[in-house]
Amino acid sequence: MAPTNLTPVPLRVSPGRRLPQLFLGLALYGFSTGLQIEAALGLSPWDVLHEALHKLSGLSFGTVTALTSLLVLLCWIPIKQRPGFGTVANVLIVSASIDLTLAALPTPDNLVTRGLFLVAGVVLNGLATAAYIGARLGPGPRDGLMTGIAGRTGFAIRWVRTAIEVVVLAAGWLLGGTVGLGTALYALAIGPLAQAFLPLVSWRPRAEAEIGH
Repeated sequence: MAPTNLTPVPLRVSPGRRLPQLFLGLALYGFSTGLQIEAALGLSPWDVLHEALHKLSGLSFGTVTALTSLLVLLCWIPIKQRPGFGTVANVLIVSASIDLTLAALPTPDNLVTRGLFLVAGVVLNGLATAAYIGARLGPGPRDGLMTGIAGRTGFAIRWVRTAIEVVVLAAGWLLGGTVGLGTALYALAIGPLAQAFLPLVSWRPRAEAEIGH
């Protein structure tokens, strides 16, 4: 199988196929994040930070996520990254979806349900990540920071991502975010899950599809 090409493609190319996938992927990302939050068994590194800031500020989780995204976008300036349509949509849709999910879902009162929320949240998050990245309409703020730093420094993406998430996780934990089993599960599973889903949902122009076959 040919490697999955994730280079951004202009919005005008096949918007009828790619826009719904982008929007659904981002909405699913927010929903899956909400499941992990309600599970209360530990969050992804970035969400540990978001939760800590949510507790400290009193702002909704989604609002904190959006504001953090905007701050991350400022970090794109020195590494010369440019946002795409998908980048802006990421900030708006994910944050709104998180808050809607938290408002609609009751907090589980038993460990079994919380465990199911956690596992479902991580798996769906992997699918959502593949869906919105596979639409090829521009990276999310955190993805762009990772790829931008890797591109400017020459370091492998896996090491850049690890370094960023270790720093973010430590900051979130020190500020009072929830670290636990879910944090470890997310760290171990999200990469393989997203990679497994990507070939199934990645959009390819006709020319790329013909080359891939």
